[in-house]
Amino acid sequence: MATHPTPRETIIESGGFDNLDAVMEVMTSAFDPHFGEAWTRSQCAGIMPMRGVSLALAHSGDDDTVQGFALWRTILEDSELLLLAVHPDAQGLGIGHALLDHFIARSIADKAQRLHLEVRDGNSATFLYEHAGFHVAGRRRDYYSGIEGERHDALTYVLMANSAQ
Repeated sequence: MATHPTPRETIIESGGFDNLDAVMEVMTSAFDPHFGEAWTRSQCAGIMPMRGVSLALAHSGDDDTVQGFALWRTILEDSELLLLAVHPDAQGLGIGHALLDHFIARSIADKAQRLHLEVRDGNSATFLYEHAGFHVAGRRRDYYSGIEGERHDALTYVLMANSAQ
């Protein structure tokens, strides 16, 4: 029987272009293809070298296998969480929370005043974001399209750095 790390064993490290294979493996496993939210390899490769882009990887202390990642971009006073994913085998262990906390801390350290993200309405990650202090600041009606043509709203979440410290 496979064992899973506890949240206290989660290690968060900076990543880069060399970690793209691991990022893609987690992303294709974590994102439901029905909603088409996962980025393509070329989308990830295209944004990673841009100014202000950061990648954090999560793994357990005993295993270098990437279990989750967060990708964000900080420009001046704004920091946007672009992607956050945890492999299904490692979900429920606090890895998503650890990655989100890392994003918040790094963004504040980089002098961001406003942290934001966008997520499909109905995505279970909304509970994680709200628990961390993010609040809904907007809604984009029918922003996402499912593979069967159904439409889903996007929720825009915001966290002001002075309320996160």
